[in-house]
Amino acid sequence: MSADELFLDSEAGTAAYREAMQRATDAVVDSFATAENPYSGRSPEALSKQFADPILPETGTGLGTAIDEVATKVLAHSVGTSNPQCAAHLQCPPMIPGLAAEAMLTAANQSLDSFDQAPAATVLEQEVVGTLCELFDLPDAADGVFTSGGTQSNFQALLLARDRYCRRQFGRDVQAGGLPPAAESLRILCSEEAHFTGKQAAHHLGLGEDAVVAVPTDEERRMDPDALDAILAELNANDAAPFALLGTAGTTDFGSIDPLDALADRAAEHDLWYHVDAAYGGALALTDSDDLLEGIERSDSVAVDFHKLFYQPISCGAFLLGDGDDFEWMARNAAYLNPAEHDETGVPNLVAKSVQTTRRFDALKPYLAFRALGREGMADLVEETVALASDAASLIEDATDFELLHEPTLNAVVFRYRPREAMSKQAVSRLNADIRERLLHDGRAIVARTAVAGVTSLKFTLLNPTATLEDVAAMLDVIRDCGMAAAQEREVVA
Repeated sequence: MSADELFLDSEAGTAAYREAMQRATDAVVDSFATAENPYSGRSPEALSKQFADPILPETGTGLGTAIDEVATKVLAHSVGTSNPQCAAHLQCPPMIPGLAAEAMLTAANQSLDSFDQAPAATVLEQEVVGTLCELFDLPDAADGVFTSGGTQSNFQALLLARDRYCRRQFGRDVQAGGLPPAAESLRILCSEEAHFTGKQAAHHLGLGEDAVVAVPTDEERRMDPDALDAILAELNANDAAPFALLGTAGTTDFGSIDPLDALADRAAEHDLWYHVDAAYGGALALTDSDDLLEGIERSDSVAVDFHKLFYQPISCGAFLLGDGDDFEWMARNAAYLNPAEHDETGVPNLVAKSVQTTRRFDALKPYLAFRALGREGMADLVEETVALASDAASLIEDATDFELLHEPTLNAVVFRYRPREAMSKQAVSRLNADIRERLLHDGRAIVARTAVAGVTSLKFTLLNPTATLEDVAAMLDVIRDCGMAAAQEREVVA
């Protein structure tokens, strides 16, 4: 292909773009979207053999041929996130408005690290952030920035919390001078069901994973405020320095939502930075069940993901601050991007709010979806899946060969295949582990694996608004097939 056909600055380029996008669209529809099963069942070894040809040949194959190769070698063996029997992880089926936005934002290739690289995109991100702050009832001084997702948002929350605490308590500017000697006493509190990124962030921030203190949960797997009180008292008695409290609105395994208002009380009493990880459950703010998020408006910061229950393509998240002035703890100026004098002229400066420099225009995805569907349309999608999870739990509970492990809060349903009541925990654990492996190679259903009280369990993450109870029943039948085959094989081997 000539240079004119490779870039969007000529008639030949725009024609080539139209043709390539159409061919890519056909590849997605024909090789991926219409597949009967959510996965082909190919093993890692079989997939690897497909790529025996040089990745970088001396002479290229041409774009059309290359796209066709991707269709047969990659798309045909990808997990069908839009298939109603793909129910393993928090990996949503992306909605069409999001896919359209993705095509536009990648073609425009705006970079959010300075206004002159992304003028309309910079302004629109700020407008979308303002809407999100209103959605979560954050104060008028709230602000935020788009992120790659919950991992980055949780990290950024603890970064700001650490630096604010060190300046106020130790008189230390961490950005300039690094951690003070007293940093070994710093502690972060979160639920024992919280996402691992709390510990990951502590590691990255130089505090170590041991700085994270896990608080026991109640029977609904929510952080227990009484247990939190006891741990805070113990930390203070031992001269530890708790500085951040992480609440969770939607745990990965059970979808549990911590008592956010009660945690806000504790954070205020002990002068802790209060961060709510709402990467999963934040979409409830769109629905009539937004009362489950009561207390989130009192947080210092919030993580929300759009590539979960807002149905946008990966990656797309936001980090919101109750007080936008708290961005000062990480702000910096670079002469070639955001010189200090811009701060006085009103030129938007988003790079000072982000841990990234080059950053995609991901705000376009929720913007297009919000405009296209409105709050009611978005809420309907979320509510459909929550209702399906409740029905699925009832279906499992009524089955004699399955064991339901909780009543779902969101749309995660955790259960076990247990064909005989008298089976030991060890036997149940081994059987369900076998089932999970067989399911992946079977390809008819994609189901998650987790552990509950040390016993391997299975999980439906029912994010797909087009899925039905019949789809859930079909997945249970596949699990039965794999379970019976695994049990029979074990008996033969024994």
